[in-house]
Amino acid sequence: MPNPILLLLAVAVAAAAAGEGGGTPDPCAGRRIHIRRLPPRFNAQLLRHCDAAFPLADPSAPATSSPPCESLVNHGLGPRTHASSRSWYRTDTRLLEVFFHRRVAERGCLVADPALADAVYLPYYAGLDSLPYVLDPALLDSSAQHGAELAEFLARDKPQILARRHGHDHFLVLAGSAWDYSQPVRAEARLWGTTSLLRLPAFDNLTFLTLESRAWPWQEHAIPHPTSFHPASLPRLRAWLARARRSRRAALMLFSGGVSRPSRPNIRGSILAECANRTDACVVVDCSGGKCSHDPIRYMRPMLHAKFCLQPPGDTPTRRSTFDAILAGCVPVFFEDAAARRQYGWHLPPERYDEFSVYIPKESVVFGGVKIAETLAAVNETEVRRMRERALEMAPRVLYRRHGSTAELSEMAKDAVDLAVDGALRRIRKRVRALEDGEPERIYSLEDDAVAS
Repeated sequence: MPNPILLLLAVAVAAAAAGEGGGTPDPCAGRRIHIRRLPPRFNAQLLRHCDAAFPLADPSAPATSSPPCESLVNHGLGPRTHASSRSWYRTDTRLLEVFFHRRVAERGCLVADPALADAVYLPYYAGLDSLPYVLDPALLDSSAQHGAELAEFLARDKPQILARRHGHDHFLVLAGSAWDYSQPVRAEARLWGTTSLLRLPAFDNLTFLTLESRAWPWQEHAIPHPTSFHPASLPRLRAWLARARRSRRAALMLFSGGVSRPSRPNIRGSILAECANRTDACVVVDCSGGKCSHDPIRYMRPMLHAKFCLQPPGDTPTRRSTFDAILAGCVPVFFEDAAARRQYGWHLPPERYDEFSVYIPKESVVFGGVKIAETLAAVNETEVRRMRERALEMAPRVLYRRHGSTAELSEMAKDAVDLAVDGALRRIRKRVRALEDGEPERIYSLEDDAVAS
């Protein structure tokens, strides 16, 4: 008959082993990231010599813009809006790559050995590196070379890092619309203002985090446009959200953007025409000529006093104004799905858009005679308040909190960087499983890309 004491000892040893081994979950399982060390010419050098890079983009900066090199302060967040500000910055969207890099470097679960990593982050400032190609006429015909030097470096320097999973575990940030970087390599003549970065065969398997994705985003995924609000502590975030909640909303609707009338009928022209006839219901903030680019006070204050913020497409479907509106508790009004619902699934759950926004088909306004003000005025006040509250609940998900923020803030809610990295890791895990299972056709499926965790 077995000795009961020995049996008890055996159970105790097994329990202890389970606690030491499989009993405690590994918080870094599936989340280990290796930051690839790149030569300075791919990132830091672009900043060190900013006076040689940014004047190409700002040959005649408007009075409201920050001086080019000044935009680089605070790890790319830009200068504070005023001396006493601790959360508001004059953020230049083109520097998303810079402060994203700073935030990734703060994460836990970073590993020095790429062989132990679940994902490899490339701190390549692609948008900044594109400036000579897209703004210097002498380099227009060379724009297909954008990124070629990086591709050569990755293939030559420690090639096993890229080859291990054929690049499927690599991701990087691109501060712009994917459309601006997807011109065919052999296009003749070259299209002004674009490059072929996303068309380079060497980058086919990489995941790009862009401000706007194409209609078939197997290669990229959209992440929110950066706003000017970057809180570093939970009290500062809560103070702003409380202000947005209690703000009196005297205006029915607001449009902020360029005010030049289009030559052909479109939704923006219809909005401007209606606002001109309904000054009692509509506020227009003129952002023509970059007036609002580095001056958030110009549009955030009016947004705090409006119930609805109109989000018509411009040169491309998405707008930074969408995220400014969410932060202000100004209910976004969309006129096409591509403006947000088909873009930001990692940050704004597609199935919840009806909870925090209004959709009016642009065709019904431009050609069908639908009046925006009448449609919005018909929404009862209780429903408006509910949508505003839902928008403010979404706000922490779309803002980029400041680097070095408190643990209390980072533990309270995931921000735009956290959700973007989580989404990239999720996509990479799916692709790696497909490779390991010998089912490469699953690599490009998008069934989980809309998951907002």
